Amino acid sequence: MIRIAAVGDIHLGTDCAGVVRERYAKIADEADVLLLAGDLTRLGTLEEAAVVAAELGNLAVPTVAVLGNHDHHGGVDKEIAWLLEEGGIILLEGEAMVLEVGEQRLGIAGVKGFGGGFAGACATEFGEELMKQFVRATRHSAERLADALARLEADYRVALTHFSPTDTTLTGEPVGIHAFLGSYVLGEAVDGELAGVRADLAIHGHAHRGTERGVTAGGVVVRNVAQPVIHHPYRIYCLGGSEMECATGGGEHRGVA
Repeated sequence: MIRIAAVGDIHLGTDCAGVVRERYAKIADEADVLLLAGDLTRLGTLEEAAVVAAELGNLAVPTVAVLGNHDHHGGVDKEIAWLLEEGGIILLEGEAMVLEVGEQRLGIAGVKGFGGGFAGACATEFGEELMKQFVRATRHSAERLADALARLEADYRVALTHFSPTDTTLTGEPVGIHAFLGSYVLGEAVDGELAGVRADLAIHGHAHRGTERGVTAGGVVVRNVAQPVIHHPYRIYCLGGSEMECATGGGEHRGVA
């Protein structure tokens, strides 16, 4: 059994220095890896990124992250990525990695993702050049996710994004902003429609007023781990285990993926 701790949208500011790390003190007893689903900072500043690295880097388990839209706001996302990696956080953007967990291999593919909408209410690559650029950005991100999943040689594959690959985890958000919260094209990548390899679990954030449990059009389990949704420092998901096995330990908020 592989135990995955996940959270997104933690939005750390400089006032969080020295107060967050203690919440992860027992994570090695509960999980094999921590996944961060973007929006790690409030305004995308280097000072905030330094706090994220200090609070969540070099924990007792590997920390793997993607950036979110807030992390891009300050225009220094490349520098933020460097700071996080120097601080011991593995950052993915179109990349894939494999962790050895006992005798099993957990593969993680990550991208930030982008908007665009879902079936019946989605943007198309037509008309003004700005609209074409918007849709191309989404498709390019989805293609990078699909390629990363296809490169993984693992027992289980997890797709880690900030934007959602399904509208089923957006229930509670105004329908009018769904196009800015995710895209069906990311769902196609997760389902294996773009590169032939599907994920076993998709993790995302971004939808603060959404719902935690969802599924892609192709049937892949999706979990929205935005902190305002899960109401805890992280939530545990298990791959290859039972509900009872996943519920053992000291965590407050657990569930089988």
